[in-house]
Amino acid sequence: MTVLRDADLATAFDHASRTYDALTAANPGYHAHLRRSVRRLGLPGRGEGLRVLDLGCGTGASTAAIRSVLPAAQVTAVDASAGMLERAAAKPWAKTVSFVHAPAERLTEAGVLGPFDAVFAAYLMRNVADPDAVLAQVRDLMLPGGRLGVHEYTLSGRRRDRAVWTLVVRGMVQPAARALGDGPLYDHLWRSAIDFDTADRFARRLRAAGFDHVRALPLPGWQTGITHTFVARRGDLTP
Repeated sequence: MTVLRDADLATAFDHASRTYDALTAANPGYHAHLRRSVRRLGLPGRGEGLRVLDLGCGTGASTAAIRSVLPAAQVTAVDASAGMLERAAAKPWAKTVSFVHAPAERLTEAGVLGPFDAVFAAYLMRNVADPDAVLAQVRDLMLPGGRLGVHEYTLSGRRRDRAVWTLVVRGMVQPAARALGDGPLYDHLWRSAIDFDTADRFARRLRAAGFDHVRALPLPGWQTGITHTFVARRGDLTP
């Protein structure tokens, strides 16, 4: 099982976009966990006057979570997969939501301009070839003190959590995905989480990228020790 990157990964997501919502709906707590992670940003009120970047929006589940928690915020949702983005944009949204087709590595080239009060990235960082470069670009797009929320599969490092992840993905998700013709993407899902940072290592990566007030917060249910919310603020890199 290999990790997919760049155009290969975008193509796999394009193909899987038609069934993606059905598979995520079968994951207990999937949407509730996204809303919890948005709330953990600690943004004030209903988001009045705030600009939020939804990086790696997929079919719009993270966008919907942001809208649920911060209905008055202006949201720019970005994804590298044209197929996923088409599904997202076809759903009913307020006029304050806009969609941009772009890889996370080339936001400014696609016209995504800051400053943003907050950036939310769900299930993205393990999918990019250079997470440090993406974090540096994200930081540049944020206001000083702006909030970052990363919702990601980052295993704790315990053998038990790896075993649960393997059981769920290889025993349940992958067979369903192969039946739908999307085996390579969900093979990537398992391997990308296994190969990616542990929660502690990703927290260190955030600090090295110029973020402070970094916290790694577990999510409940079967994903405890497997999926975390990372919240941080843009710090000052000047000595």
